[in-house]
Amino acid sequence: MTRMAQEIGEAPEAVAAQARVLDPPLAELGARLARIDPRVIVTCARGSSAHAATFGKHLFERYLGIPVAAAAPNIDIVEAARAAKLSGALTVCIVNAVASPLAATCDVVLPMGAGPELSVAATKTFITSLAALLRLAARWSKDAAMEAAVARLPERLAAAGQLEWIAPLDLLAGVASLIAIGRGPTLAIAREAALKLKENCNLHAEAFSGAEFVHGPVALVERGYPILMFMPADAAAPGMQQLAATLRGKGAAVFATGGDADPGRLAGLAADHADADAVCLIQTFYGMAYRLAARRGADVDRPRHLQKVTRTR
Repeated sequence: MTRMAQEIGEAPEAVAAQARVLDPPLAELGARLARIDPRVIVTCARGSSAHAATFGKHLFERYLGIPVAAAAPNIDIVEAARAAKLSGALTVCIVNAVASPLAATCDVVLPMGAGPELSVAATKTFITSLAALLRLAARWSKDAAMEAAVARLPERLAAAGQLEWIAPLDLLAGVASLIAIGRGPTLAIAREAALKLKENCNLHAEAFSGAEFVHGPVALVERGYPILMFMPADAAAPGMQQLAATLRGKGAAVFATGGDADPGRLAGLAADHADADAVCLIQTFYGMAYRLAARRGADVDRPRHLQKVTRTR
């Protein structure tokens, strides 16, 4: 078994154990947020962490009405956090290593509790980051339904890990590129999927919002062009379903979650909570990604030109 496959399988247990380590710092953060009543949130991240930040943007803007901007740091993330703190910002980090320089720099440390992750590809750390953001958003917005959904998430992640997306494999084994599309809670999932296809499968993939895709990138579509659609289970679903039908009408090979009778349907769990459901989609996708990597002759534990930690200055 590859390290990547092993760590995907460990994600449900890590999410289940997360509540214990997160409760104390979440209580501290909640008290501080109540005192300062922030008017804006700025995220600072790269790679899979940036996709997790996209998920946080969705949660904070939808449930708290606080605008979220993404910083594009041209310096080290730790230095960016230090500069923000010196400017008077409340700095919060979600980290797996609580003894890291970033954790030492920030005011509040939220441990994701993923445990050791040795595979170059981040999988369970991405999932535990999303779970931590769900817990934070639920606590901050006092959303009991979201809290209950996070409590069910470990069991649902385990079930999602048993699903297999076989239908796209034959086509994706031989293509040069594809598009991943999401919207709302699944935009972050589409972006993460595109990254994993690049780094693990040596397959060029780009991610777009369903709303953004029709404003230009749709010109890429031709007969047989592969598109992965991560359907949200919220109010954005009808528009995304219409987009899928439109793309099929243009000849694209559309593989989409949801839609019982749709051609190219990718198996998914029954709907539970739209935001937590999005996390389950990436768990199933990860399983497909490492199978696809094998079909394309790529080693998921030793992706070319990559290492576990990338340092930028």
